[in-house]
Amino acid sequence: MTKFRGHIAILIAITGSLLLLGNRHTYKIRPNIIVFLVDDMGWQDCSVPFWSSPTPLNHRYHTPNMEKLAAAGMKFTSAYATPVCTPTRSSMLTGLNAAHHHITNWTSPRKNNNTDAVDEDLSPAIWNINGLSPVKNIERTYFATPFPQILQDDGYFTIHVGKAHWASAGTPGANPYNMGFMVNISGHAAGHPQSYLARENFGNQPGKAVMQAVPDLEEYYGTDTFLTEALTLEAIKSLMAPIRNNQPFFLNMAHYAVHTPIMRDQRYYPEYIHAGLDSIEAAYASLVEGMDKSLGDLMDFLHTEGVAKNTIIIFMSDNGGLSLAPPRGGEAHTQNLPLRAGKGSVYEGGIRVPMIVSWPGITHSGSTSDQYVMIDDFLPTILEMAKVKQTHYQAIDGKSIVPYLKNSNLIDTTRALIWHYPNKWQTQGGPGINYFSAIRKGAWKLVYNQRTGSKELYNLKDDIGEKLDLSKSLPHITNRLSTLLSNQLRSWAAPMPFNKTTGRRLLFPDEWTE
Repeated sequence: MTKFRGHIAILIAITGSLLLLGNRHTYKIRPNIIVFLVDDMGWQDCSVPFWSSPTPLNHRYHTPNMEKLAAAGMKFTSAYATPVCTPTRSSMLTGLNAAHHHITNWTSPRKNNNTDAVDEDLSPAIWNINGLSPVKNIERTYFATPFPQILQDDGYFTIHVGKAHWASAGTPGANPYNMGFMVNISGHAAGHPQSYLARENFGNQPGKAVMQAVPDLEEYYGTDTFLTEALTLEAIKSLMAPIRNNQPFFLNMAHYAVHTPIMRDQRYYPEYIHAGLDSIEAAYASLVEGMDKSLGDLMDFLHTEGVAKNTIIIFMSDNGGLSLAPPRGGEAHTQNLPLRAGKGSVYEGGIRVPMIVSWPGITHSGSTSDQYVMIDDFLPTILEMAKVKQTHYQAIDGKSIVPYLKNSNLIDTTRALIWHYPNKWQTQGGPGINYFSAIRKGAWKLVYNQRTGSKELYNLKDDIGEKLDLSKSLPHITNRLSTLLSNQLRSWAAPMPFNKTTGRRLLFPDEWTE
C-alpha cells in the first residue's frame, strides 16, 4: 500500500469511528491500551533486572525508558511467550495456546509452504502452516476472532504498526485490516525486515517484489531514518485522530527490532563499541536502545497530549533472545544467561521474556509480580481492561491477569502453563530446540523430548538455569506432570511429527513405556 493509500485508509477509519460516537460508551472512562511488542528480545536484554538481582547483561544495555515504565508500573518476573514468533502473535490475538490453535511454527510469506527444516528420521507434524484466519474454511489455518476486532466492534480505534506475521500471504490473516485493525502501517506476511535502513528503502527495490521489504514507509526513503524510528513516527501520527476525537484507542506497536538482520543503529552503535563489545553485539545493543527510545517517545507523546493517565502500556517480547552464533556474537547459547538456551527452545532462555505493565491508578509504582503468566492471557486481560462485555468469541485458554495487577502479592501455583513445539526450527538443533514440549506448574517444570521420549524435571525456584535434572530422584512429580501435559495435548488434538519408517505419530509423554 502506498503512503497516499495509507492516509486514505486512516481518513476512512476516522469517518467510520465518528459515526459510532453517538451510540457507544462514554469514551473518557475507558482506557487507551498500547501493547508494545518487541521481536526476539531476551529476558535480560535491558537495564531492567527481571531476576532477584541485576545480571551482567543488565549492565550491558541502556534502556532508561523501560526503567521509567517499570518504575511507574509492575514487572512480571515469570512472563512467558512461545519459542518462536508466529505462535506467540497468534496466541496473543486469540487467547489460545499454540498447541490448541496448531500454529506451532513461524509461517512463511508463501502460502502452503511448510517452514520446518528437513529431518532424516521424522516427517513434519500437520500444523496450520498458513497461520491465523478471521475467515472460516481457509486451508491450513485456524479460524478465530482476533481481539482487535472485538475492541473495534465495541468502539475502540484500533491501530497496528510494525510486524504482523500472523499468516501467509494470500490468506485473509496476513492483512491487519482483516484482523480488526482500522489502521495498518507496515504489517504484512513477512517475519523480519529486509533492511532497517531508509537509505536502502527498507529493502524495497523498484520493479522487484522483495518478500521481507517493509511496506508503507516511502516518505523516509533515502534518508538516515532507522526503521524503528520511522515506525514510531507513524504510530504517533496515527494516534492523533482518536485522541482528538476523545475516542479510546488500541495500538499494537509491534517492532521488527530486535530481529535479524542485526544492523547498526548509528545513533547508539558507537557507545557500545567504546564499551568494548564486538561489532555484532554492539549492533545488537544499538537495536535494543533504539527500541527503548521508541518506547520513550510514545510515553512522552502521551504526556504531551494529556492522555498518559488514561493509557495502559503492556511491554512484552514475542520469544526469548536469539542465542545462535552466528548471527549473534560470542559462544552459542550463552546470550541469555543465567537462563538456558534461547529462541526456538522450550528451556527458559527461549520462552521467558521481559514484561512490564503500567496501568495508572491500578498498578502500584515500582511493583513486581512473581506470578507466572503467558501470552495466551492477553485477550482476556485486555478485554477486561477495556470493559468489553462481549463473550461471543472462541473458548480461550488464557486467564486475565488483572487480579495480579491489582495485588502484586497474589500467587496462584495451581495453574499449568504448556509449550508445544513439534517442529524442526534449525537444522543443527541445540538445547531444547526441535521437537520438544514442556509444562510448568508452580515451581516445577517438565521438559519432554518428543524424538527420544526423555523427560527432565527442574525446580525453577532453586534452579532457574535448568542445570539439575530431578526426574529420576522425584519420579512422582515427573509422572504427574507427564500425565497432565499429555492429557492437555490430547484434549487439544495437538499435532505431532511422524516417524518416517513406521508412519506413526510420535508418542505423548505418558505413552512411553520404560
